[in-house]
Amino acid sequence: MTQAPITSPCIPEIETAGQGGGHPETLIRLDGTNATLLLIRRRAGLPEIAYWGRRLPQEISEAEIFAVRAPDSPNNGPDQWRPLITLLDTIGCWNFDMPGLIAARPDGSGWTANFETEQVAQEGRRLVVRGKDTVSGLAIVLSLELGPDDVLTSQARLTNTGTQSLRVERLVSGTYLLPESVDTAHVLSGEWGNEFGIEPMNLTRGGIVVESRRNRAHDHFPGMLLSPASTSENEGEAWAAQLGWSGGHRLCVERMEDGRIRLSCGEYLYSGEGDLAPGAELVTPVAYATYSSAGFSGCARAFQAHARRHLLHWPGGKMKPRPVLLNSWEGSGFDLHEDQLMRQVDAAAALGIERFVLDDGWFGARRDCDAGLGDWFSAASVFPNGLRPLSDRIHGHGMEFGLWYEPEMVNPDSDLYRAHPDWVLQTRGYPLWTSRNQLVLDISRPEVSNYLFEVISEQVASVRIDYIKWDFNRDLVEASDAQGRAAYRRQVLALYALWERLHKAHPGLEIESCASGGGRADWGALAHTQRVWTSDDTDALERLAIQGAAWHFLPPEVTGCHISEVPNGITGRTTTLDFRACVAIFGHLGVELDPTHLSAEESTRLKAWIALHKRLRGLLHHGLAQFCTADPARVVRGVVSDDARSGVFLVAQRDWVSARRPSPIRLSGLDPAKTYRITLPEPQNLPGYRPSEAQKAVFSGKVPVSGATLMDVGVFPPFMPPLSALVVELQAV
Repeated sequence: MTQAPITSPCIPEIETAGQGGGHPETLIRLDGTNATLLLIRRRAGLPEIAYWGRRLPQEISEAEIFAVRAPDSPNNGPDQWRPLITLLDTIGCWNFDMPGLIAARPDGSGWTANFETEQVAQEGRRLVVRGKDTVSGLAIVLSLELGPDDVLTSQARLTNTGTQSLRVERLVSGTYLLPESVDTAHVLSGEWGNEFGIEPMNLTRGGIVVESRRNRAHDHFPGMLLSPASTSENEGEAWAAQLGWSGGHRLCVERMEDGRIRLSCGEYLYSGEGDLAPGAELVTPVAYATYSSAGFSGCARAFQAHARRHLLHWPGGKMKPRPVLLNSWEGSGFDLHEDQLMRQVDAAAALGIERFVLDDGWFGARRDCDAGLGDWFSAASVFPNGLRPLSDRIHGHGMEFGLWYEPEMVNPDSDLYRAHPDWVLQTRGYPLWTSRNQLVLDISRPEVSNYLFEVISEQVASVRIDYIKWDFNRDLVEASDAQGRAAYRRQVLALYALWERLHKAHPGLEIESCASGGGRADWGALAHTQRVWTSDDTDALERLAIQGAAWHFLPPEVTGCHISEVPNGITGRTTTLDFRACVAIFGHLGVELDPTHLSAEESTRLKAWIALHKRLRGLLHHGLAQFCTADPARVVRGVVSDDARSGVFLVAQRDWVSARRPSPIRLSGLDPAKTYRITLPEPQNLPGYRPSEAQKAVFSGKVPVSGATLMDVGVFPPFMPPLSALVVELQAV
């Protein structure tokens, strides 16, 4: 028997940077307004990330970038130099950092990959890189775009071009290069009722991996801020990234061996979710990243601008003024009575409410959390003639009608589960784990998705529903489909498809992504909905931190911010109506109480706050976000118009000041050459123990103040005790 000749593998010559496969061929440049991304296409491999940061002069030459990005070869390192970071790093090819792709064939082979760039196509601000590895049988398409708002979008599409199936365990959406000066990762962490906490973590050697595997993001919002330690809200360099995905996610930040920082964002794939048959492809969610030379506030403004221009989709193609809503939950809970709800509708209309939302408890046997979930027909004991009379009463006042659903969930004690126990996500042979006495429907099954669409769609039409509050009140545990496969990824994609199907059938419908507050307040959900709920904790003091962190990633006008009952249902804290209103009016304002229980004085004051919000919401929901430097006891933030002629700021006192007297407040985003009148709009009055006549004159607009003075010198606020706040309005003279 004749043996096939042995073919020796290729051993390349020793190559220093710039030689052989490392030879630079093309400099690729993408520019935003204030940021630049530089890539180097070399003879071998995918393009190297050479730079991402402050906008570079246009005259910088290709030759100089090639020269400064050709370091010496390290001792005891590779004989064939390769860059440390490309658009998608794999296992092998002298890469020892966190790989962006982990995949293998069923027999364990094909676990390394070495992509070669086949094509680079650039059209304006958009770049598409196509790569191929004929040995491993893979093809990759990497799409990037750097817009005028300085947000860099990234997405990957991997195709199995081999003859065997491929198991993909990781495929990141985006890989980003940050300079060695970055030493702090600001991670967003928390829990139910305590979302959007920002925790700074020091970057020395090694890396930080943040994963969320709950398919809800209470524990970790899929975003991160990074900076040198010296960066503040308005000064210094900052980078930020977030993943547009409503499922499990993985963010990794790592210091490379030359001290620079690699950041990557991608979804978390459960076993088998990335399996690709020959010819099949895996498309990642979109990752969004931004650079700012104006501190963390610059990142917030970039993200908000991008979401407004490219992400959000409004009925009719344009956002209407965000309707002030009343949500029934904290005022009524499950204790629903049609006659009482009718009185609430009348009282809400008198306050200036524009949307009435009926929360949980309106359907089936749903008198508490234990039964009826999934039976989406009105409870005859509460609504003997159905929901239409309530809807007509609401619309008769010129308001919109919103209704609560939790379509992906079912109680074991429900008609739906008794009829279709096989419809729930479960792993055969294991217990059905419940949370809040709920199970999760497998909406990736067409019969389940079709059922939900038909039931909801019929009610939207027959009851005249303008708005759906779509809740999602538990994590996924051992979520297998009917074939026993992990179904986390398919569940998210099926949700997006169901939302879009409802929007197409009912073009005027708006949907809120609730998910226990913070569970789906991500850009994946925002691409398909018109509002998110950042936390079930409506305590105004807690919301100061929650909303402030969330607005670094989300536009305020899509974040629900409510004036709620006191004592607060979660914290038990009692605060004044004015404090609660000051904190809430900067987002999408809602009221979370029974308006028939208000005193005459409270009704009058709440009506005035709602009127103020309506007058200011054009600026509040379109302006440039400002996060002013604050001491731990005080929060100062607001918005300024594009032309800096007007502004609205919140001054909120969290605690007693550490000094004997309050320090000056300094406002940001103003025009130093303009002069402004400062007022405390009604229903506010100037507080303080003994305000001076000059102070009264300043805060009543009688003494105009220059933008330079307000930004740099500052103005003394009146004395404010803990849990008090002011809304300060500025108009250029």
